[in-house]
Amino acid sequence: MDLLKEIGDSRLYNLHSHTQFCDGRADMEQFVVAAVEQGFSHYGFSPHSPVPIASPCNMAADEVAAYLAECERLQCIYGDKIRLFAAMEIDYLSSEWGPSHDFFQSLPLDYRIGSVHFIPSEHGMIDVDGRPEDFAVKMCEHFHEDLRHVVTTFYHQTWAMLNAGGFDIIGHFDKIGFNASNYQPGVEQEPWYCQLVADTIDLIAEKGVIAEINTKAWDAHQRLFPSPQWL
Repeated sequence: MDLLKEIGDSRLYNLHSHTQFCDGRADMEQFVVAAVEQGFSHYGFSPHSPVPIASPCNMAADEVAAYLAECERLQCIYGDKIRLFAAMEIDYLSSEWGPSHDFFQSLPLDYRIGSVHFIPSEHGMIDVDGRPEDFAVKMCEHFHEDLRHVVTTFYHQTWAMLNAGGFDIIGHFDKIGFNASNYQPGVEQEPWYCQLVADTIDLIAEKGVIAEINTKAWDAHQRLFPSPQWL
């Protein structure tokens, strides 16, 4: 599907939202009703994908069918008021698990968001998203307080995901900057950090994927992903 052509000139749309099937905070129908009331023309559901590791935020593989059925049910009910999309935010873990994996390619999704939340450590895959206070604990317990290693690994994971392909939109590609800046203020202005982001932007452009503007942290922290300096 040509996502941009489908949306056209719509000014009110959201393509990245979670659901009760992952860590969403309301049922999908509540989101649809609110979107209709606020005049949205397009709304996309994108629960965190199943992953082969323990995670409280990701949907279970055996709930994928129920999720897709709920998308279809809601489209049947509200389709005359809003265009709904069935999508998924797919975690890239390694060459063995990510958006290009056969499982995700076989699903009847309208589009796929590729995102990095986990990076490898000597203790397995560690979620470096989450809250700053949790990130600080993980820096000590899993990464020997080596922030440059964590940030570099995050972007290297992102590059590997981009090279593997299989997705339409890259999710919050500089999100590591939020926790990194809380841990070490000013790190996002360091030359080595800026070079990692610049190289990521070049690769996004080369691969021709859509880079979302993610507003999740705007209300609480006045933060966009990507940050305005990269926009």
